Amino acid sequence: MTEVTRRSVLRTLSAASAAGIAAALPSMARAAEFSYKYGNNLPVTHPLNIRAQQAADRILKETNGRVEIKIFPNNQLGGDTDMLAQVRSGGIEFFTPSALVIATLVPVAAINAVGFAFSDYNQVWGAMDGKLGAHVREAISKSRLYAFEKMWDNGFRQTTSSKAPVTTAKDMDGLKIRVPVSPLSISMFKGLGAAPASLQFSEVYSSLQTKIVDAQENPLPIIQVAKLYEVQKFCSLTNHIWDGYWFIANGRAWEKLPADLKTIVARAINEAGLQQRDDIKKLNETVVTDLQSKGLTINRPQADTFRAKLREAGFYGEWKERFGAEAWGLLEQSVGKLA
Repeated sequence: MTEVTRRSVLRTLSAASAAGIAAALPSMARAAEFSYKYGNNLPVTHPLNIRAQQAADRILKETNGRVEIKIFPNNQLGGDTDMLAQVRSGGIEFFTPSALVIATLVPVAAINAVGFAFSDYNQVWGAMDGKLGAHVREAISKSRLYAFEKMWDNGFRQTTSSKAPVTTAKDMDGLKIRVPVSPLSISMFKGLGAAPASLQFSEVYSSLQTKIVDAQENPLPIIQVAKLYEVQKFCSLTNHIWDGYWFIANGRAWEKLPADLKTIVARAINEAGLQQRDDIKKLNETVVTDLQSKGLTINRPQADTFRAKLREAGFYGEWKERFGAEAWGLLEQSVGKLA
């Protein structure tokens, strides 16, 4: 055998051996064909992150290791505004902004957060799993983003304060309250007579602690996991806004994914979203008692005085015009007449 032939045989055997080893390795031990980053602003203990991790594990398994989603919770990749910019540019592939956050880019996405619109979850899911949700998803798609079909639950938002409980709309007069970076939230609280300040969620605890603001509003599970009870005394169950998370993907990254993998990813994320909704429902059943044990005084105001004050301030008429007749009509199909 000549030297050239020997080398050729060795190369062939070496290649065959490497191929055999690769084939013998478990598929998930190899580098993923599609490796994605997913950022969010919630603590790792929140049901959203627990279910998202389960979805990521399921996706890795069902795609035989081809799709890997790495989760970066708790503002590790920046605040909401930063992550929204990153998911648009492709710096990250997935993000779960609340409707109020993505509305800074897609205004109609805030329509589910119209003050005192939804009275219960039957109305919420009827609208957001139905025609209103489809209308918003179509609008999101025009911003180089893909929104999955099922919204994740952020819950009805409640009001906490270090000064006094909120029992009627009059108690909002002059209240320095932190709200998300959201024109709708600012408009609503101004209509109620408060003094809203838009701050990133990552700044909420310190702003309450240093009295930059006296109050804030968030769903109960977030008040709990973010330990806001340490810097607040009163919690008023105002149910003033229902908000949810749109699970969104960078449009270019989503389009590059083969159809069979899209099916697996979408199914896992949507089904995890439904499970997370149940988690929030169960959590809400226990969180009031837990917050009371941690020192928060709980009260339950009625919505009537708040809704009346917003009508008087022209809030509903203004936002009907802003959102447009089609979107507003879809909202009122689910909740009844508002404006």
